[in-house]
Amino acid sequence: MTSNLTIQERYQHIHDRVARAAGKAGRSASDVTLVAVSKTFPASDIARHHGFGQMDFGENKIQELTLKQESLSNSHIRWHYIGHLQRNKAKFLTSRVHLFHALDSVRLARELNKRLAMDDQTLDCLLQVNVSGEDSKFGVDPEHVDRVLTGIAGFDRLRVQGLMTLAAPAADPELVRGQFALLREVAARHDDHMQPPHNGGPLLSMGMSSDFEVAIEEGATHIRIGSLLFGERT
Repeated sequence: MTSNLTIQERYQHIHDRVARAAGKAGRSASDVTLVAVSKTFPASDIARHHGFGQMDFGENKIQELTLKQESLSNSHIRWHYIGHLQRNKAKFLTSRVHLFHALDSVRLARELNKRLAMDDQTLDCLLQVNVSGEDSKFGVDPEHVDRVLTGIAGFDRLRVQGLMTLAAPAADPELVRGQFALLREVAARHDDHMQPPHNGGPLLSMGMSSDFEVAIEEGATHIRIGSLLFGERT
């Protein structure tokens, strides 16, 4: 993709790539939700992409999410929280997001469930799984997913709809194909512990700007795209 594309052309180019990757895997582009990772970018950039038809935006800081929601309160944006959440921030998240991508422990689930019950609300979420094995990444070990999902099962205010992962950085996306395949396999093994929407299979949030096409080929239902849409962060 050349650097002289307009913002709208860049947006359309990404959607064309999503459609091609989905078609290669025998899937429809409508099976894939593009979450525009808008963290650090101003509300005006979000409004511009929303004007192109983009509905889903991802943030990773509660304060930034809150400010942008207030600024764009008249829109119909679906907000996704994609960052690590400390337990003491749980009370600020519960009413703010369409989907929480980074549930990573029973302790956090317990705190969220308590806050949700106090507000008489529910929250759709994804369990974060560390498929790369990197110490720097949050997430549940693939071998412990069953235990964690069992521990969460009693929290009636949480609906675990699938899994999320961050693949290891790689110059060649093919090098992380196995990590995406692993997440799909883990989800298939434990789908009876999850509550996917519309009686479909578990949601799989995986793939970013550098590797989303491979993730789609391996079954991603949600991809998280930042720099390809908004440009490089400064």
